[in-house]
Amino acid sequence: MSEEIDIKSIRNIVAAVKDTYNFDFGNYAITSFKRRIERVLSVFNCKNVDELIEKIKEDKIFFESFLKEITVNTTEMFRDPSFWRKLREDVLPLIATHQNIRIWHAACSSGEEVYSMAILLKEMDLLDRTQIIATDINQDVISIAKKGIYAIRNMELNQSNYERFAGKGMLSDYFSENDGFACMDRSLIANVNFRTHDLVLGSSFSKFDLILCRNVLIYFNMTLQDRVVELFSNSLFKNSFLAVGSKETIAWCKSIDKFSTFSIEEKIYQKIKE
Repeated sequence: MSEEIDIKSIRNIVAAVKDTYNFDFGNYAITSFKRRIERVLSVFNCKNVDELIEKIKEDKIFFESFLKEITVNTTEMFRDPSFWRKLREDVLPLIATHQNIRIWHAACSSGEEVYSMAILLKEMDLLDRTQIIATDINQDVISIAKKGIYAIRNMELNQSNYERFAGKGMLSDYFSENDGFACMDRSLIANVNFRTHDLVLGSSFSKFDLILCRNVLIYFNMTLQDRVVELFSNSLFKNSFLAVGSKETIAWCKSIDKFSTFSIEEKIYQKIKE
């Protein structure tokens, strides 16, 4: 690709997407967004930004593929095992005092984190009284999450994470192998509601005891981070918890006065006031 992607080109792409499909990438971090646009141009063999914009405007199926590339997040089960141990040892015991537990996995991607949570809850005998909402902007990855079918080659890393988390058994207890794929136990998601949701334009739709939005805020600029953290604050009961990614913080967000830091190492915050 020879064309240099400048700020004007980025703005033109953002405007085309907003005008045509009402998806707003205007507050995404420029460096990250530019890097992903460069990848899109390569993946789809677009000669330049103008050709990309034309395809976005004229081909909805292409736009869905474009959206998948722009919003793709690599994930794995029990990523950062110390985080999951913290949930088990210090966060979930506080939530477990509630008659019913509500958890929101925001930007859940292809669902590995949702299944990790379900396994953790099952091993704590909390799964049956927990309602999980799992959302993502991308319908394709939501479909993958619903199916819960993953390449068996990925399960070695997931099993390693599970062992470091110190689960009660083997990860293989929770899936069956079929023709090179791991099929997750469907009972794990009996109380999971998968749905599409746009963190940028979306509003609060319920109240939760725990919200997880890990490794997503790093793709947003400060304006959008403020908006999303305010959305999470409005979606949490008092004394409930928000977990973000290991490289993220809400320390500079306008809503920080509503939170206390529950775990600086694992980036878990507790809402302390309305």
